[in-house]
Amino acid sequence: MSDPDRGMPRGSVSRTARLASLPLGAAGRATLGIGKRLSGQDADAVSAELQQRTAEQLFAVLGQLKGGAMKLGQTLSVFEAAVPEEVAAPYRDALVKLQAEAPPMPVRTVHAVLAQQLGGRWRERFRHFDDTPAAAASIGQVHRATWRDGRDVAVKIQYPGAATALMSDLNQLARFARMFAVLFPGMDVKPLITELKARVVEELDYGMEADAQRAFAAAYADDPQIVVPRVVASAPKVIVSEWLEGTPLSKVIASGTREERDRAGHMLTVLHFSGPQRAGLLHADPHPGNFRLTPDGRFGVIDFGATARLPDGHPEPIGRLVRWALEGRAEDVLADLRSEGFIRPGVQVDAQAVLEYLLPLLEPIRQRRFHFTRAWMQEQAARIADPRSEANRLGRMLNLPPAYLLIHRVTIGSIGVLCQLDAADDYRGVVEEWLPGFTG
Repeated sequence: MSDPDRGMPRGSVSRTARLASLPLGAAGRATLGIGKRLSGQDADAVSAELQQRTAEQLFAVLGQLKGGAMKLGQTLSVFEAAVPEEVAAPYRDALVKLQAEAPPMPVRTVHAVLAQQLGGRWRERFRHFDDTPAAAASIGQVHRATWRDGRDVAVKIQYPGAATALMSDLNQLARFARMFAVLFPGMDVKPLITELKARVVEELDYGMEADAQRAFAAAYADDPQIVVPRVVASAPKVIVSEWLEGTPLSKVIASGTREERDRAGHMLTVLHFSGPQRAGLLHADPHPGNFRLTPDGRFGVIDFGATARLPDGHPEPIGRLVRWALEGRAEDVLADLRSEGFIRPGVQVDAQAVLEYLLPLLEPIRQRRFHFTRAWMQEQAARIADPRSEANRLGRMLNLPPAYLLIHRVTIGSIGVLCQLDAADDYRGVVEEWLPGFTG
């Protein structure tokens, strides 16, 4: 059972039972589906119904839990645009909801954590503290407050027991990762879970997160496009930073104007490519709950729990490979892919086939203006996922070196958000300015 003073169940029977209900429910629906097909019902209609029911149960369970279940749900939510529309529509609202919501912890738990982290007289550091959380996510929740100097601040508090629950959830989710193929055909969720497990220590270290936020805030101080709130105080399980007003990116996705969508897409792209050059860090959690459009039109970034350290900026071979691919230099692309470890020794592939595999993915920067849409992402996902396609066969022959794994995942996640935004812009211009090796 969950202890209300601890905030999160620690490997409890109740928590395990909820997660275990996912594959059991899927098995039951599969049996039901076989029966319906045998009775003569249309196979495609039955499959669509099973997908919808499975997705509804999946997000209901992930949404009820914090820890690894919530973290995985949020991470997957940026790939929603890749799901075919007839499957995605029934559960899109539930999926997007994971980007910003989770059950809050009790007030007495909040006060206990603040006393432990900021001292028994923690109230004296605030003029006012709102006990009702303003936002909640996978391993912590945020409260609005007024600092002693009068500044409005956001107080991010980590759930007690987060570490144990996070690892327990991810270990169990890994056991039935194949089930997620219902939502994202062709996506292997297991490596994603493995990566999340490897980053648990960083996610839970609010001191490291505060340092990353300070680095970003310094790099983007007085920037006309991107704003990062300054850190006011920090402790291992609490971060106090300046409050940032703005429209959540999820609302822009749901109902934003064309201008807001395009501007948000442009600035998200600038953040992705400029962060490593300006701060030596890549913002590695591009789900919409981490971003705001501020009243003055800037792009606000409010969470730095996941960052990748790139002190030398984006790896230069990425820009060079992209440039050569766009120039049609198939043999040079193949040679560089081999030297960087994207093709294992002894694997024989055709250079022109590799180029044809890559070029559709590079379409957004082949021209001066590109419109990201769900249809485009669905087309790319289907092309690569179809086991009968040449792209699928070739993709299985390629390798993703560990040094590029996170960069790849964040890039794909950012593209997913751009497609959710339905954003159009000159993305090539951003890449020319910020990606080393792209302009020679």
